Amino acid sequence: MKKIFYLIAFLTCWIGAIAQTVTPSLKAGFGIEGELRANFYNNFAQSGNDDWFNMGTPGSGAFVIDTTGAASIVSRYASDPSFRQLPFFRTMRYPAYSIVNNKMLLDAIFIRDYHGTDSTIFASGASKNGESPADWTCPVAQSVPDKNEILDMMVHVRRAGPNSTDSLWMFGGLSIENTTGDRYFDFEMYQTDIYYDRATQRFYGYGPDAGHTSWKFDAAGNITQPGDIIFSADFGSSTLSSLEARIWVNSASLSTTPVDFNWSGSFDGASSGSQYGYAGILPKTAGNFYYGVESPNNTWAGPFSLVRGDNSVVTTYTAGQFMEIGVNLSKIGLDPVTLLGSNSCGMPFRRILVKSRASTSFTSALKDFVGPFDFFLPARANIQSDQSVLCGLIGNSTIRVTNPLSTSTYTWSTTDGHILSTSSTGDSIVVDSAGTYVVTQQLQAGCSTYATDTVVIFYNSNCFVLENKLLGFSGNMSKGEAHLNWAISQSDQTGYFNVERSVDGVNFVSVSKVFANRDEMLIHEYSASDTPDETSSGQIYYRVKITNKDGSASYSKTIRLFLGDNGKPGISIAPNPVRGKLNLNISSLGENEIQLFIYDGSGRLMRKLHTTVPNGNSSLTLTDFQGWPRGIYSVKALLGENSYVEKMVLVK
Repeated sequence: MKKIFYLIAFLTCWIGAIAQTVTPSLKAGFGIEGELRANFYNNFAQSGNDDWFNMGTPGSGAFVIDTTGAASIVSRYASDPSFRQLPFFRTMRYPAYSIVNNKMLLDAIFIRDYHGTDSTIFASGASKNGESPADWTCPVAQSVPDKNEILDMMVHVRRAGPNSTDSLWMFGGLSIENTTGDRYFDFEMYQTDIYYDRATQRFYGYGPDAGHTSWKFDAAGNITQPGDIIFSADFGSSTLSSLEARIWVNSASLSTTPVDFNWSGSFDGASSGSQYGYAGILPKTAGNFYYGVESPNNTWAGPFSLVRGDNSVVTTYTAGQFMEIGVNLSKIGLDPVTLLGSNSCGMPFRRILVKSRASTSFTSALKDFVGPFDFFLPARANIQSDQSVLCGLIGNSTIRVTNPLSTSTYTWSTTDGHILSTSSTGDSIVVDSAGTYVVTQQLQAGCSTYATDTVVIFYNSNCFVLENKLLGFSGNMSKGEAHLNWAISQSDQTGYFNVERSVDGVNFVSVSKVFANRDEMLIHEYSASDTPDETSSGQIYYRVKITNKDGSASYSKTIRLFLGDNGKPGISIAPNPVRGKLNLNISSLGENEIQLFIYDGSGRLMRKLHTTVPNGNSSLTLTDFQGWPRGIYSVKALLGENSYVEKMVLVK
């Protein structure tokens, strides 16, 4: 039999509240029974049950975590012990808002924590819940008790049906090093883009209210702003003894009677008398809303196996080594649709941090942590046209979303151009006029706008479009000099290239001429440099005119570069296409934290990086693209308070 967590009911200010469940459960089609296998429930094969992974049990049940590369990772564990100490993560194998088995899947993630020398550990006794993340300290040369050491964690959010009105569920799982003694864990959810920088061993990007984002209410108790959430779980030697939901509030809000939930009576900040802190909440109506079960002995540890604290690799969990919880967010009053009502794609949080504590006290010393990591962050629309100049007698151009999500709705508009396509929705359109074209992305029909992107197409009556295939054109400024890079395929009919410069993006002059290569390579890369004069706007424009042997011509897209270190911040990739390594040029106004995300064409997050960049121009070099399919990737950078997106063409 599986070990069952007996959840102790909370003391409440109302009669009839029931929180606990005492048996393995199947909620929203997802198994909460202390194991990872789809089509398997409570020790028996059962087709149709969704879960974290699939062990090969046949049936219609789906697994939610992307298992790409699992066999390769496990194989390398066998031959390379040092590789076992490295963390990695996998996101949901379906696009956000996919309807699978008649359930709406919002997001999921699996993370393997650091092993060996770990800087994702809190200083002994120095960091506590209720404090600002600014005050947390995380030394490298420290260990935590085995019962507090997190090995893997996973989170999944879905609705119990295909509609935004169906109940919203959050499922969480943890594997730990040792099951001896009592154990205490938190799943903390943030509204801001909080992150941890391993170089400085500090947290950044936390909220404005004593390091968090507070929930706010009007006089009638309606929520006007959602804030941070925490679920605190206490485990006995063999069972989960309690699970509590809290939200971050101003202590003055405790005198308000919320419409969506009740206060439980608990409140803890950084110290006694703190203005802000975490207050416990309970649902308005009776019924179960917390579920929890732990693994029996010899439970399958998933397709990535399990790396223990001693760096050994095992394929099964011991009894209680994997713990699983489920929370009905709608029941407890934390569903964004019912809270704010206007946005069916609203999310209750943006980042998750998983932590362990020293004791049952909510404010006891924090121990190990994983994260913070992104959640509910689908790929934002990024568009490009197959030609940025409509030439001569050929007047059509296709504009497409380079990273489309099958579950998103894309709507196109223009104020001064003309869309030739019969429909203005979809991931591409055909246009036959110069103008500015905008795509608006909704995560699903009926949602508010999630992202927009814009492309401008010009017209030149004296040129003709060739069959040249321009793979990319990019540039960057360094010490007053513009460095320009482009690549072209099937260039046997190309004669030469003119690099053209403009101060206004409309009127161009030629500044450089580059002759085409004559060998038989499929892809040719080119570069040119230019030293422009200062402009009143502090920016300059470039494009490449491609002239064929017969005299006809086509144009690249137009790019804009900022002059000098005091120009506008931004990023660029050069050279682009990328072969083996990515050189990212960064212009920053002052020293800044930068977060870098690389997405593939399906919107899957392939790589993530946090670091610090100095004032002015600097560069980052990224390598290890082996195994990545050739194609177009989106590179997103969060620089200070600004966001930038560039396209990367990977050609090996």
